[in-house]
Amino acid sequence: MPLAHTGELIADAHTGGRGIAAFNVITLEHAEAIVAGAEAVGLPVVLQLSENAVAFHGGRLLPIASAAAALAREAAVPVALHLDHVEDPALLHAAHGVVSSAMFDASKLPYAQNVAATRDAAAWAHRHGLWLEAELGEVGGKDGAHAPGVRTDPGEAARYVEDTGVDALAVAVGSSHAMTTRSAALDHALIGRLREAVPVPLVLHGSSGVPDGTLSRAVAAGMTKVNIGTALNIAFSAAVRTHLAADPAAVDPRPYLRAGRTAMADAVAHLLRVVAGPA
Repeated sequence: MPLAHTGELIADAHTGGRGIAAFNVITLEHAEAIVAGAEAVGLPVVLQLSENAVAFHGGRLLPIASAAAALAREAAVPVALHLDHVEDPALLHAAHGVVSSAMFDASKLPYAQNVAATRDAAAWAHRHGLWLEAELGEVGGKDGAHAPGVRTDPGEAARYVEDTGVDALAVAVGSSHAMTTRSAALDHALIGRLREAVPVPLVLHGSSGVPDGTLSRAVAAGMTKVNIGTALNIAFSAAVRTHLAADPAAVDPRPYLRAGRTAMADAVAHLLRVVAGPA
């Protein structure tokens, strides 16, 4: 089917009080696994490439993004393509015509500078048909740049959205990037207050560290877009380790990459059900 538009998928989920999962793509196997998992449960999904993932591919966005888009177009479910945690405006501009949405991350800047940079990014994105997400309140776990105890203030969040014109807002409510244990405790009351104060969909980053029940409650409280990355890498790495431990002499990467891809697809299918909620 045609490549889906992130904004339309988010709007549909937001209106219906459901969540939609956005999974980080690092390699082609990630994209294949995410699409396979989504097809297995018949749910829409967002493939997202971070600025770090683009850097991993030598700073070239187009090859990996084109591969992900090709998979999305052949999928049996709606699949959108998103550029995540973009700090470099040049990369945001390079995304025009490649993805339908981006998350512009100016959260390391002082508040006034964050607002100014994000307002400019949103204006540019809207002129070029891109849906834009931004971040207010630091989400923990990103190379020491963010404090895990920070929480987003609802009043400040409402002003930030009004001043920047963004289409969605990532907020800090207790999750943390790159967690390898599912032990994060979210502030569901704060999520509810943010949902009442902020007129655009809310985004939860660092969701790999959030237990299933807590994640479902977060969606019920007001989260719409749920970002997941590390959980896929955990599944992939465990399957590859198991395969290589059983066959230490293996040199053909296809069998262990297949095992990793299958494990990721299973994780995707499970998490999509958790985020989407009851049918």
